[in-house]
Amino acid sequence: MSTRSILIAPLVALTLSLASQANAATAGFTVVQVLDPKGPPIQVGIWYPADAPARRMPVGINDQTVATGAPLVGHHLPLIVMSHGNGGSFAGHADTAQALAEAGFVVAALTHTGDNYMDQSKATDMANRPRQLSVLIDYMLTASPMKAAIDPQRVGAFGFSSGGFTVLAAAGGKPDLSRTLGHCRAHPDYFDCKLTAAHPLSMSAVLPTWTHEPRIKAVVSAAPALGYAFKDLSKVTMPVQLWRAAEDQILPDPEYASAVKAALPKAPEYHVVPGAGHFDFLAPCNDQGRATTAQICASAPGFDRAAFHHTFNAAVTTFFTANLPPAHP
Repeated sequence: MSTRSILIAPLVALTLSLASQANAATAGFTVVQVLDPKGPPIQVGIWYPADAPARRMPVGINDQTVATGAPLVGHHLPLIVMSHGNGGSFAGHADTAQALAEAGFVVAALTHTGDNYMDQSKATDMANRPRQLSVLIDYMLTASPMKAAIDPQRVGAFGFSSGGFTVLAAAGGKPDLSRTLGHCRAHPDYFDCKLTAAHPLSMSAVLPTWTHEPRIKAVVSAAPALGYAFKDLSKVTMPVQLWRAAEDQILPDPEYASAVKAALPKAPEYHVVPGAGHFDFLAPCNDQGRATTAQICASAPGFDRAAFHHTFNAAVTTFFTANLPPAHP
């Protein structure tokens, strides 16, 4: 599939048509702690279809409009698990999660232990990320109070930056992290190379055991980190929606999203976002976020992150709706 602008009229028209059919619910919201057999509990934000009054509230440096603690509505619902970027949290894509929940999805976004805004102790332990994502899927399908309402055959994964790498690895991609050595000799000023210099890779981190998740049936990867490090993406045969920011200065082209696009066995649904920077895939910030985290919250002059997210969230929702269809009776 060829590169697309995000403003293609047929895509928007299809999205609006699907939205008019599916968006009958508000988004419920809750936060839980998920037991991890190999680490501390994992903090998880969960959005889900509800039928209760919603109110606007802050979540992290973003805002969302949700019905906190409301009962879940629906059955045989698809599940989307979300993986954030380096130094992030479960709240980084709250608006996308809210849009998916309003369209009938259960969305579970984890805060990666050891790689979040409070703790960078395992920032380069990349194999820990897909392992934690698998723990989250296990919880949602077998232990969560919502498990009876979720269809285990309809699981998708969304990830951004390091999370974009995470979902591709979980979906069957095989990285070779020794490739970072040559990459960083050539590009020592790149973000991933500065991060590796600050948190050197151990031998076990360079040659880890990767967790692959056959339950993942569709993937959205936005600005994936370490794209060049994948030695084999041949097992990633499910539908993939791949995004690249045209003005990404954190993970500049062509070593990241373009490298993934070239290595996938099937052409992904590929979007290049004109004028966007790396962090424009994160939810639009609230006033507190803009005041305290300007590097993450600021967009380039002339780029409207809120307007972009209206289209981005619709496109992500359309993709998962089309590729995680309900089983025929």
